[in-house]
Amino acid sequence: MDFKRILGLDIGTKRIGIAISDPLGISAQPLKAIARKPEKNSIDEIKKICEQYNVCLIIAGIPKNMNGTLGFQAEDVLSYLELIKNNISINIDLQDERLTSRMAEKALIEQKKKPSKKKELIDISSAILILQQYLNRKK
Repeated sequence: MDFKRILGLDIGTKRIGIAISDPLGISAQPLKAIARKPEKNSIDEIKKICEQYNVCLIIAGIPKNMNGTLGFQAEDVLSYLELIKNNISINIDLQDERLTSRMAEKALIEQKKKPSKKKELIDISSAILILQQYLNRKK
């Protein structure tokens, strides 16, 4: 049986945190953080991951303002997602990611890891939260 997985992305201006669902689509697991630029390299890396893990859907966090509107960050994420759509033929769904970075930071502090030293960990943890929220919503 060939399992399809879901990829979670936390797209920042410098890095992209990446998480992957387990084969049954129940839980989100950490994968890695990659540099966003040069964008061709990050798109190629995401494409490779999609092929390697048999990804059927990409969930990207969309950083909405607290009032639900889209600000500069959200516009930046949407423009990057256009590049993904033009290069990878996998559906993309958006997940509201308000406060995921703060929640990820808090979780790392509770685990006695210094978030200031581990920006990649925050990005990966945010990707896990984004993907897990999506998986929980789909149950």
